[in-house]
Amino acid sequence: MAPPLIFGQMPKIGPPCARAANRGTLETGNAIPTSMRYWAYFAAKLVVAAAALCALLWAIAGIWPAEAHPPPIAPLRDAPGILVYSIVLLGWFRLCAGALAAIVFDQVRRCRVCLRRLRMPVETGSWGSMLLSGRPRIEYICPYGHGTLKADELQIYGIRMPEWTAHDGGLWEELSASAEESDKESGAGHLGAGPRTT
Repeated sequence: MAPPLIFGQMPKIGPPCARAANRGTLETGNAIPTSMRYWAYFAAKLVVAAAALCALLWAIAGIWPAEAHPPPIAPLRDAPGILVYSIVLLGWFRLCAGALAAIVFDQVRRCRVCLRRLRMPVETGSWGSMLLSGRPRIEYICPYGHGTLKADELQIYGIRMPEWTAHDGGLWEELSASAEESDKESGAGHLGAGPRTT
C-alpha cells in the first residue's frame, strides 16, 4: 500500500534519469539563480528590442495615418500609397524577425553563469573518422572557466540545440597548475645546463 500524499507533495513518477536530473537541479544551490539570470538577460533584450520596434511601427503609422471614413473606391484611388505602405510593413516585419534571430543567436553563445560571450572556438571531430572522433563539432569555452558549449558544425538532420557543460571552477586551476609544473621542469633544466663559473 502506497503512503498517502501530503498536500503539496508530488509523487515520484517518471524514469529514474528524469528524477535524478530534477533532483540534481533542485539540490544545486547555484543552478537556479544562474539560469534565472541567464533568462532574465534574454527577456531584457527582448523587451528592449520590442520597445524599439514598436516605436518604429508607431512612427510608420504616423507617416501613413488611416482615414476615419474611407470612400468605397479608396483602394483603387490610393493603390500606390497602399503598395508603399505594405512594402514598408514588410520591411518592418523582416527587421523584427532579424532582431529576434540576432538576439537568440547571441544568447545561445553566452556563458550561462557570467553572461559573457563564449570564446576560443575549437573544431573537434571529423567526417572521415567519425567512429574515432565523432561528428564535427565546435566547442566554445567561457573565458572564466564556467563551462563549455558544444555545437554541431553542420545541421543535417534537423536543429540540435548546443550542449552546455558546466565546470566546477577548477578548469583554470588545473590549467595553471600544469603550466606551473612545466615551468618548474623547464626552469630546473635551464639551471642545470647553465655554464659553470669558478
